[in-house]
Amino acid sequence: MATKTPAEAPASKAAPDAKRRSERSRRAIYEAALALVTEVGYGKVTIEGIAARAGVGKQTIYRWWSSKAEVLLEAFIDLGEQAAEAAGGGEAFASLPDTGDVAADLKGVLRATVDELLDRKYDAPYRALAAEGVVNRELSEKFVQQLLEPGLKLYVARIEAAQAAGQIREDLDPRIAMEFFVSPLAQRWLQGTGPLTHEYTDKIVDYALHGLAPR
Repeated sequence: MATKTPAEAPASKAAPDAKRRSERSRRAIYEAALALVTEVGYGKVTIEGIAARAGVGKQTIYRWWSSKAEVLLEAFIDLGEQAAEAAGGGEAFASLPDTGDVAADLKGVLRATVDELLDRKYDAPYRALAAEGVVNRELSEKFVQQLLEPGLKLYVARIEAAQAAGQIREDLDPRIAMEFFVSPLAQRWLQGTGPLTHEYTDKIVDYALHGLAPR
């Protein structure tokens, strides 16, 4: 009985691509975490629930994250990056518009921020992370450094450009000036002290740039 030569032997199946499989699992976990926090609220979300929704074992989740808060934070950051790519921005954080009109540029950015905050797919996970950060110091630090700080630096850079152009006083601290634009919006969104509208953000910019004293 003749034996098959190597050329005649059936080709072996390609080994599974572990990297691709891991990426599929990771993305399924992101989607599950974001969906669940929107549907049932952060308090009712569990690692077991995320795993079941994603179709993975809970040990797969614990291999990459130590808590549901960490899963949600990473999923939310990824959501922002995906939105930036879909909009053609490439990166989630690039730069704020600089048309030479600092008021118009800041109004445009704050209006877009309001639209995002009013979008339920962003609002629910964002609120969950902000609330958990109040009692979870480690998460709070990650929330600020990974999610908030990159965007805040863009405001600072835009204010510095306006200072260089003579549109804002040179003696102002850009970091403090930045808070005049973003902090009122964050306060109203978190505490529900008033409606979030484009008119409101336009007034924030006007008040910040022109002050409260009579003109």
